[in-house]
Parts: sequence; C-alpha cells; structure tokens
Amino acid sequence: MFRLDGKVALVTGGSRGIGRACAEALAESGAHVIINYVKGEAAAKEVADGIIAKGGKAEIVGFDVADSKAVETAIEGLIEKHKRMDILVANAGIAIDGLLLRLKEEDLDRLFAVNVKGAIAATKAATRAMMKARSGRVIYLGSVVGEMGNAGQTAYAATKAALMGVAKSVAREYASRGITANVIAPGYIDTDMTTGITDAMKEQLNKLIPLGRTGAAKDIAAACVYLASDEANYVTGQVLRVNGGMHM
Repeated sequence: MFRLDGKVALVTGGSRGIGRACAEALAESGAHVIINYVKGEAAAKEVADGIIAKGGKAEIVGFDVADSKAVETAIEGLIEKHKRMDILVANAGIAIDGLLLRLKEEDLDRLFAVNVKGAIAATKAATRAMMKARSGRVIYLGSVVGEMGNAGQTAYAATKAALMGVAKSVAREYASRGITANVIAPGYIDTDMTTGITDAMKEQLNKLIPLGRTGAAKDIAAACVYLASDEANYVTGQVLRVNGGMHM
C-alpha cells in the first residue's frame, strides 16, 4: 500500500523541516523527488544525496515560489525533462509573527507572496501535466492556526486559511481530470521554525494538546504519502488535521 513507484513529485521548500521529511518519505515510497530550495542549495543537496544513498531517486531545483515567472519556467522545464508531474507538495512557506498593530505592509505582502501566491503559481504550472495525464495529486501545507487563529499571527493565519479555499476550489475545478487537492494542517511540530519556544511555553502548549505532546515532521510526512497515493484517490477538497487533537 501507499507505493509511489514511477511517480514524479515536486516538494517546494523541501530542504528542511516538514518539507524535507515529506521529500524523504515520498522517495522511500518509490517516487522520484524534486527538492525545491531558494537559498539553501547545500541543504537541498544534502537531502537529495541522502535519498540517493538509500537507493532512492532525487534531484534539486532552485527557484523562489514568490516569483511566478520563475515558478512557471522551472516547472515547465521539469515537466519537459521528466514528461510528467504526478505530485505537487506546496510546502514552501514563511512565518512573520507580531501583533496586528505592529504589522508592516511589506511583511503582509511577503507572507501572501510566498505562502499563497507561490502555492497557486506552482499549482497552475504543475497541473498542466496532470491534466494531460488525467491524474495528479496536489497537497498544500496549511496550519492549525489557519483554522483556530492565534494571537500575534493574524497575517500568517490568514495565509494558511487562504490555502483551504485554494484547495477546495482546485479540487472542484480539476476533479473531472482525476486530480485531487487537499490540505494537511499540522499542529505544533518540532522543527527549526518552533525552536524559539521555551520549555515553559512548550509545557503550557502541551496542556492544550489532548495527546500531551508536540508532533514530529515524520507525522506530517506520513499524511503526505497517504494523500499522494492511489489509496487516497477518493479524497479531495479536504483538510487533514495532524495536530494531536489540538483542534477538532
């Protein structure tokens, strides 16, 4: 079950954290994984080399998802090279936190450019090959705060909530072509984006999570492999919450 042999998968922001875990898990399931990065070429190469060392297939490609033209050019090149694009994991994202009263317009613009515009641009480019194949999987990385909200994360939460609307619309628009679109909404996951949380804050946070702990990147990666697989071919337009019960 959940095999992806012969599939080609693109993971945006795949050089670290959740993106890295997803890339590695997809490769372990048999997919040829393309790891996108912006500045972390060395980190992306490390991920790819690790996959190849284990007998998997991987390559890296650099582009900024906030640059729609660069996204289109890069993905068109990948499709021309591989003659297919089966799976898109729109994972690339940034977080700029702060109280709403102190929110800078340039930060708001950057958040939406990367988290939302980037995901839409990648979807637009990748689904061209999927439509021809009449099959494809689009997976967006959302967040629990996109549903719950969180003080100090108004703009970030807005971008993650927007991805749910994107996924549901893409799911309806492309269903007739055999393409599914879903969101994974992680809770608090132990990655470099959450390293700033103090032990005291983490203890308080764990009290809000029924399972009593934060999650691991591999928990999200497992959900990603499922949604990318043939076994999930009747799942579309959904938000898969992987949050330890923090939001139900």
